[in-house]
Amino acid sequence: MTLFVYDDALLNYRFRDDHPFNQMRLLLTKSLLETNQLLTDNDILQPRIATDEELLLGHQAEYIQAVKYAGSNKLSAQDCEKFGLNSNDTPNFEAMHHKCALLVGATLTAVDAVLQHKTDTACNFAGGLHHGFRGRASGFCIYNDATVAIEYIKQHYQKRVLYIDTDAHHGDGVQFAFYNDKDVFTYSIHETGRYLFPGTGSIHEKGDGDGYLYSMNLPVDAYTEDDSFLSTFEKSIVRACEFFQPDIILSQNGADAHYLDPLTHLSVTHRTFQQIPHIVNQCAKSYTQGKWIALGGGGYNIFQVAPLAWAQVYNAMKGNPPLTGSIPQAWIDKWQPKAQIKIPAEWNEDLTGYEAIPRRLDIEEKNEQTLERVIMHY
Repeated sequence: MTLFVYDDALLNYRFRDDHPFNQMRLLLTKSLLETNQLLTDNDILQPRIATDEELLLGHQAEYIQAVKYAGSNKLSAQDCEKFGLNSNDTPNFEAMHHKCALLVGATLTAVDAVLQHKTDTACNFAGGLHHGFRGRASGFCIYNDATVAIEYIKQHYQKRVLYIDTDAHHGDGVQFAFYNDKDVFTYSIHETGRYLFPGTGSIHEKGDGDGYLYSMNLPVDAYTEDDSFLSTFEKSIVRACEFFQPDIILSQNGADAHYLDPLTHLSVTHRTFQQIPHIVNQCAKSYTQGKWIALGGGGYNIFQVAPLAWAQVYNAMKGNPPLTGSIPQAWIDKWQPKAQIKIPAEWNEDLTGYEAIPRRLDIEEKNEQTLERVIMHY
């Protein structure tokens, strides 16, 4: 069994109607899995709200109070700037503390389900807000559910956590929260920060003090395609597992490396999103007795990419081969009237419109050199 943490209230993490971060993709994922008869009511787990005490595992008390004030329009412009709130990326919205605490609580619900032996695998695709810092919002992220969850796992279950981040953006908030910690290994494969927010995640960011070598970054070149991305990911994550020997895996599954994503410059297709979760699942089987918690993350093409990618994660958690062939017509008919773009009829339809990058060999060579420079230390 794989448990799917969900409640309609999770859709309320919403900045404004024209903001690219749109949790409708969560509903689309749930609907797609149900239409494929992969998800039933018995698989759905209701989330709880994270307490202030739990939020303090990843955030400063002053910041939590600021979020509460900001959600009721009581935080000054100066303090909003201090805490990274009400920016163009992360604008304030009504009751934001409550709505964000529910998102964090959903991830903690998945953690408890796995570590209290109710299931080996669980997912919260509403989560994965990896840019949030202890005292500052950043990059669409207010509370960092992954940071809170990892510290929660450490304190409540005394487990060593491998955090795997495959979002196109570097998982900076999580990495720096545990930069000195040898009981947490943060792994991130992402588009190089030379071109993309947040600009961090170089190969030289390896951790500090007791945490030295417990951060691994694979910044791949812009326009990286499937073969290079998957080769870099598989070789490096296997080496990370061999080195760290984790007790549990927490993965952030951003879907924004796809070539149809509007905010990034990578060039992978759904083939990559079919393979990533199977590689992670094999790592879980080999090192954590199958214990794996999956989160969402980036993904700004909400009809053609994100729900298909996340459905593959849930499907892999159930031990099934990748979903291929036709997408159920009932799902397309239900959502096409709400989409301004054509919903794909097949899981790999993106291959038909794909154009290879002329610099492919140069990009592959550069990524291979990056991989070699990283894994030589492990």
